[in-house]
Amino acid sequence: MRLVATLVLLAGAAFAATSAEPTSTQIDDIIARFAAKETAFAKARSNYTYRQTAKVEEVDDYGNVTGQWQMVSDIIFTPDGHRIERVAYAPVPSLHNILLTPQDEQDLRDVQPFVLTSDEVPNYYIRYLGKEQLDEIDCYAFAVKPKKMEQGKRYFEGIVWVDDQDLQIVKSYGRGIGLLKHSEDNQFPKFETYRQQIDGKNWFPTYTIANDTLNFKDSSQRIRMIVKYENYKQFRSDVQIKYDTQDAGKDQSKPPASEPPKQP
Repeated sequence: MRLVATLVLLAGAAFAATSAEPTSTQIDDIIARFAAKETAFAKARSNYTYRQTAKVEEVDDYGNVTGQWQMVSDIIFTPDGHRIERVAYAPVPSLHNILLTPQDEQDLRDVQPFVLTSDEVPNYYIRYLGKEQLDEIDCYAFAVKPKKMEQGKRYFEGIVWVDDQDLQIVKSYGRGIGLLKHSEDNQFPKFETYRQQIDGKNWFPTYTIANDTLNFKDSSQRIRMIVKYENYKQFRSDVQIKYDTQDAGKDQSKPPASEPPKQP
């Protein structure tokens, strides 16, 4: 089990020149191979249950928390085999200056634990940046940007680091983007997501962190976000994901049976 543990908000570092850089043909082959690995991983992850703990905090100029939104949800399976998200803990938010939007919810589900599958590769510009070492893991670094955007969809824009042995994403840094209506003044933070090798071969998202200032038309707000993905357990094969939103609007103030982990 290997873990990328450098929790520093940096978009990159000096590239490691441990071996010759790949040719353009080799780069295309690396992209195709790691996209195939990501496709297999996406299918494997859909067969796992896990707990997601998300917290968004408003922070003042002195680093004090002035407002908070929190949700603990379990990704589980119903008796008939449907995969759902069930809210376990959702105290009343105390945010004053920002409001989480449906786009934020999409980013939590799909963009922050970004997976670049073979089907998604044609939708993105993927530019090779070089070789880099994260902790003791040799990686290929790629800049990723959507070629075009459709209304209602969210996309990842940023950098991904791919293990040069396992050919899977081990870290991503960027933000969620998408088309917005002209009247919308939505801002989305830059984030880092780290993966850990859970089952001996696949790298699962385990931690997302953001510490950013959102610059709106009339004001700015510093925010801090932490998302943890824990307790991965394999369940079954060939299931379809659904989202159970019937409890999302209710105050789930009573903590879950197992308390959410303390934040760092």
